Amino acid sequence: MPRMSRILAGIGAATMVVSLAACGAGDPNAAQAGNTDPATKQVRVGVTVYDMSSFITAGKEGMESFAKANNIELVWNSANNDVSTQANQVDQLINAGVDAIIVVPVQADSLTPQIAAANAKKIPILAVNAELTSTELAASVQPDDVAAGAQEMQMMADKLGGKGNIVVLQGPLGGSGEINRGKGIEEVLAKYPDIKVLAKDTANWKREESVNKTKNWISAFGDKIDGVVAENDDMGLGALQALKEAGTSKPIVGIDGIEDGLNAVKSGDFIGTSLQNGTVELSAGLAVANKIARGQETNTKPVYLMPAITKDNVDVAIQHVVTGRTDFLAGLPAMTEKNLQTGDIAYEAIPGQKQS
Repeated sequence: MPRMSRILAGIGAATMVVSLAACGAGDPNAAQAGNTDPATKQVRVGVTVYDMSSFITAGKEGMESFAKANNIELVWNSANNDVSTQANQVDQLINAGVDAIIVVPVQADSLTPQIAAANAKKIPILAVNAELTSTELAASVQPDDVAAGAQEMQMMADKLGGKGNIVVLQGPLGGSGEINRGKGIEEVLAKYPDIKVLAKDTANWKREESVNKTKNWISAFGDKIDGVVAENDDMGLGALQALKEAGTSKPIVGIDGIEDGLNAVKSGDFIGTSLQNGTVELSAGLAVANKIARGQETNTKPVYLMPAITKDNVDVAIQHVVTGRTDFLAGLPAMTEKNLQTGDIAYEAIPGQKQS
């Protein structure tokens, strides 16, 4: 090839490389930017949760599994149980222009200005796991906490033979979980006049706070305490620690089915729990947000019904939450999609569950 021809050919090749780079060839981000298909484009979902409890930590893993399988970018925030912090986080997510916002709220009656601002920007905002009282939400994905509270109280009533003295560990006062689980507990207590509540108080879902609270009750009531009803497993586990340190044992029941709670059921330290698998529930919340962000039809008010967990079925729950977790997470996106179609968003083939 003559020298001039070689120079021109080299310039042409260089120009072609620059042109391809400018068009985004081989650049997945640029390719994504040009994708306007609502079914396949990447969506950004902002998340703000009340705190990184054991339940929420498991739920984050479920969300991440679903997000990876469905081209979703998660923008994650924890409010550390502070309403103002959560409000600021929602404001930031709105300003960032995310495609949807999921809130696991600190308090039910919060975030009204933020919800209005999100709606003004046409950003769907959802409450998941705990209620927001606003009627302006795009969706609300909630557990039946009243049923869960009733279920745990019935377990305790059966264990005590319908009579005895209990103490009740509550969630953060004013949150929908505490309100509704407490309502369920009271509904069952109304049927058992011989069961007396010696004391009830919040330990804010936290194990360490429950240790101190239960120690105070042991000092105040001693052997008069016949059972401990905890509105979540972490608080029940705190009560268990306090009782063991005092050299005594009492029936304990919880809610959520976290790893340590399930192990406590298996060992007999808990009489039971109600499986609110955060991995499954928060994945379902993200699935609803994903559908809405993509303009697809979906049930905007699915309800999570917690199966009762006792020694009879705890091994399968442990497999899903702990020992077989890698495989469970791998199958979670497909299971979540199917559950959203059937409407039974809690289904995970636990013995005693029936597919809707």
